[in-house]
Amino acid sequence: MLNLFRSRIYLAITLMVAVLAFGVLGYWLIADYSWVEAFYMTIITVTTVGFGEIRPLGTEGKVFTVILIILSVFIFAFALSVITEYILSRNSLQLLKKKKVKNQIDKLQNHVVVCGFGRNGMQAAERLTAYKKPFVIIERDREIIEKFEDEVLFVEGDANEDEVLISAGVDRAQYLIAALPDDAANLFVVLSARQLNAQLFIISRASLITSQKKLQLAGANKVIMPDKIGGDHMASLVVMPDLITFMDKLGTEGKNTTNLEEVAIEDFGDHSDGSSLRDLDLRRKTGCTIIGYIEPNGNYIINPEADLKLQPKSKVIVLGRPEQIRKLNEMFHIG
Repeated sequence: MLNLFRSRIYLAITLMVAVLAFGVLGYWLIADYSWVEAFYMTIITVTTVGFGEIRPLGTEGKVFTVILIILSVFIFAFALSVITEYILSRNSLQLLKKKKVKNQIDKLQNHVVVCGFGRNGMQAAERLTAYKKPFVIIERDREIIEKFEDEVLFVEGDANEDEVLISAGVDRAQYLIAALPDDAANLFVVLSARQLNAQLFIISRASLITSQKKLQLAGANKVIMPDKIGGDHMASLVVMPDLITFMDKLGTEGKNTTNLEEVAIEDFGDHSDGSSLRDLDLRRKTGCTIIGYIEPNGNYIINPEADLKLQPKSKVIVLGRPEQIRKLNEMFHIG
């Protein structure tokens, strides 16, 4: 609909320019005005300001002036109505769009709230999209919102404000990612979010080492330092390039390129209580290999023994090719 209004605006502008050109050319030819005088006479005629004629007009000049006034009244009235309608319709469409987004956000449960849509926030959104995890972006830059609002859900505003966090459904969210470029801003976000949802798992970005402890004290469960991770990664590529490249391939995003999967024991049905890793027999059934086990208390066991007993609320980390991971998900109806 906006495209239709834009085309009508272009038509209105074209007609107004044509009227001005018609007036200038007419006075130049009929009244023998100079180009400047013809332009001046055209402007005072179409705007009906009531100034007098530069020089007395003959019969032809007066007839031409009447025609120019009639044309300009209709064309400028048409242009004004189109522009007004466009402004009103644009506001109405924006309100409808905001209402639709609000309704979608209100339906979300256990979603992710991402604060900031810069480089880190955008990467987080891409990964969440790949894993089909519902999320909401809080962003105050209107240009960024208009550029990506057809792809993701946005809440416009400052993530430091409680009202904005509530609008994003932080009280119903499972995770929050504070990806703002300023550590102080992230600190305020963490403090506010923790007060609004005590069970929220908060992941915050930090630029300075001194900010890490403060963010944790404020309530962040995990603090990530992108610059430090990037430096460590580059150094590791120098020391053991093949191994790091292989690890990068395990973490590539996308529906068909996931090589690692985290699975809750309850997803295995009958094997969720009292069984061992050997009883799961994932290698034979799906081709996937269990490379890690997460105990209910959060303790990690790397390369667990086959006789390890499975406990409720624990998880396993499996490794496999994309088709093997899909087979695992289909067999146990995961995701």
